Order: sequence, then structure tokens, then C-alpha cells
Amino acid sequence: MSGTGEAKLSLVTLTGMVVGSMVGAGIFSLPQAFGRATGSLGAIIAWAIAGVGMLMVAFVFQTLAQRRPDLDAGIFMYAKEGFGNYLGFLSALGYWAAALLGNVTYFILIKSTLGLFFPVFGDGNTLVAVATSSVLLWVIHGLILRGIRQAAALNTVVTAAKLLPIFIFVLLVLLAFDWDVFRGNFWGSEEPGYGSLGSQVRNTMLVTVFVFVGIEGASVYSRYAQRRADVGRATVTGFLFVLGLMLAVTLFSYGVMPKEELAQLRNPSMAGVLASVTGPWGAVFVSIGLVVSVAGAYIAWVLLAAEILYSAAKYETMPRFLARENGSGVPANALWLTNVIVQFFLVVSMFTDYAFALAVAMTSSMILIPYFLVAAFGVKASWRQSAPLAEKRRLRFEVIQSVLAFIYTAGLIYAAGAKYLLLTTLIYVPGTFLFFMARMEQDNRLFTHVEFGIFLVISVVFAVTIFKVANGSIVV
Repeated sequence: MSGTGEAKLSLVTLTGMVVGSMVGAGIFSLPQAFGRATGSLGAIIAWAIAGVGMLMVAFVFQTLAQRRPDLDAGIFMYAKEGFGNYLGFLSALGYWAAALLGNVTYFILIKSTLGLFFPVFGDGNTLVAVATSSVLLWVIHGLILRGIRQAAALNTVVTAAKLLPIFIFVLLVLLAFDWDVFRGNFWGSEEPGYGSLGSQVRNTMLVTVFVFVGIEGASVYSRYAQRRADVGRATVTGFLFVLGLMLAVTLFSYGVMPKEELAQLRNPSMAGVLASVTGPWGAVFVSIGLVVSVAGAYIAWVLLAAEILYSAAKYETMPRFLARENGSGVPANALWLTNVIVQFFLVVSMFTDYAFALAVAMTSSMILIPYFLVAAFGVKASWRQSAPLAEKRRLRFEVIQSVLAFIYTAGLIYAAGAKYLLLTTLIYVPGTFLFFMARMEQDNRLFTHVEFGIFLVISVVFAVTIFKVANGSIVV
């Protein structure tokens, strides 16, 4: 498929992949998440920091797409090219695990939302909920097997459909906006002043990151782009569009309800905000929008999950069987592996809630490592780049943006906390077996000295994490 002209994706479709990947469930919970943490001023500062930080990450993706068109597998290939086979593998594995865990939570969230109106779905983990989720899982699986282009086009249509209720929400809440309510929420505390503002902003930073996961959607699919330059344009355009939506949903909500009431809303909290303006039908309207939105995000993420496994196998970092395509050019084995594991966790959800509470937090932690490695490669690539005098200014800007992206992603890993960073080794260490398989298939040396040191460190952390989970020091 990758070699056929008709399989190429347009700028609009690539932008739809970026927007569709980012606009999932997170936007529907923003009013409550911010209401619990901060007021209007803190929200403005938090979005400013996140906006600049993630814009730098978007610029790094854009620059790398232009400077290194030979690296057509995006987020995985940047880590591999910059830091070797094993860190490239860990980036691919971490990204795939984040997509996989996110897909599981999407199904649970859809059914738990329906459970508000149809008790048979419960909290999304009843027999009926799991059976319905399973049918949806394999219907989408069959659709994707017919061709990536058709599935990507469907994602574009679904993205447009799920944006409509968000636009209507923004319009209706804007019409009801009250400046007095907004000013009352301004400081986010009973004592106006800057004293608690720093902690308020810190409490919202991870929330802002979670809603931007998916910014790399066009980069992962760069091998299908009609024009290489479209990858960078789609990334930046999609990011700026989504940032505008997130700002509007967050700040306009502060103009219709007191912060304390926002904090008490149940999710999807956009439903409670709109209901306060329109009456009960607003909650129903937003709930329908959530179901469509999460379903659309699932399509985008299952595509990304299969594609990253395929790309890693194609470039000899995952086992060869994951690089096999069907007659429609779809990485079928990668798709089957992804969805079989999703199905397994759907069945497990009937017996325990813990896996999914853990999955939500782990999804965010797993995605931070690949982002950090992309930013680090951006620094490395721009620092070594030589340019004629006429381009020196542009090159300096590339160095600055990549350094800022590196600092931002490193700060996010720190903000995520040690607990979930430790728990990521529970995936990285066992998953390294796939790396062993790939290296043995190629009759290559397993590790360089540096890579063996990295593996040794995460193996020690893995053992410590197992011990801490067993004795209750880490509660999952």
C-alpha cells in the first residue's frame, strides 16, 4: 500500500488524524478538572505554559519532517536514529502500550456514559457492556483490514461529527457568559493574591498534557502523505485548532458557574456546565457528543497502535511477523496483536476495576518517554545542522525550539511522579523480549555497551518496582 499513489493522504486527512487523535474524552472533563485545581487566572497561565511547550514539540515534529524526510515512521524513527536500536525500540513499545491502554479505557468510557441512561451498561464493565464493546472492536477491526485510507477517511468524517457538539457548547456557553462570575473565579482561592497560584498551575499541568496526546498523529503516518511538507503543516495546524477549543471550553465555563460548583460536577463535566445554561437536554446532548468523540478517537488510536508496530518491524526493531501486510496493504498482524490484547483486557474488566484505573495513569506516563526522546533528537539534530549564512537565523530558532521542547518534556516526566515512572518498567522490561526476537532474527548483537547499561538500569528498577508492589509500598 505504501507504494501506491492512490493510498496517499491529503493535508486535510492528515490534519484530521491529528485533531481526531487529540480530541477524545479529555476535553469533556476539562471544566471539572480545572475547577478542582485552579481559577480563571491559573487556567490562563497553565494553558499558556502548555500551549508554548506543546507548540515547541509540534515545531520539532514539523522541523524534523522537513529536515529528515528519510525518517518516515515519525516518533519511533527519531528515537532510533538519534539514540540507537534499543531506545528506538523502547519508544515504539512505549507508544504502542500507551495507545493500547488508551483504547481499552475508551471502550469503558463509552459504555459507562451510556450507563447514565441505560443501567444495563453499569460502569462500563458489565457483561452487556463488554459484549457490546467486543462487537464494536471487531467491526472496526474488519473495517481497518479493508484499507488504511478508508479508515483514515472515516476518521476525518467522525472528527468533523464530534466537533459539532463542542462548537455548539462553546457558542451557547459564550452567550450565557457572565463577567461577574468569571471575576469571582479569577484567583481560584478565597484569599486573592499570587501566594497559591504556583501550586494551582502545577496541579493542572498534567491535565493539559493528557488532552494533547496525539499531536504526533500526522508524523506517524508520514509514509502515506501526498507531500512531505503536509506532515508538519498538519501537526501545527491541528495543534493550534485543538488549543483554541481547549481554551474556549475551559475559560468560558468559568463564566457560567462558580469554581466550587465546577469542581463538584461529575464527568463528563461539560454536560453539567451546559445543563446549567440550557436545562437537562444539554447534559444529554454533551453525552451523545462524548460517545461520538471517544469512538472517533478510538479509530485514530487503533490505527496509530498498529502503524507503530508495523513501522518498528519494517525497520528491524520489532519481530518480522509484525511487518506483514494483507492484500489491502494493512499491517494485519500488528492490528491483530493490538486488538486481541484489547479484547483480553475488556474481558478482565468484568472482574476488576484496578487494571483500568491503572491504565488511565499509565497511558499518560508511557507517552511521555517517546515525546522526550523526540525532543532530545530535535536538540541533537538542530545542534549539528550546518547552514549557509542566509539560513543561520532559522537554524538558531530551530535550536531554541528544540531545547524548549526538551525542557518541557523533561519537566513533564518529573511532574508525573516516581510512582508511574517506576510502573512503566513493568511494560518495558518484559516487552524487551520482542527486541530480543528481532535481534536474533537478524543474527545481530543484542546490545551495545551503552544499551546494555540502559537495560540493566531499567531491569533493576523493574525488580525494585515488583518488590514495592508486592509489599504495598506502591499501591496500584
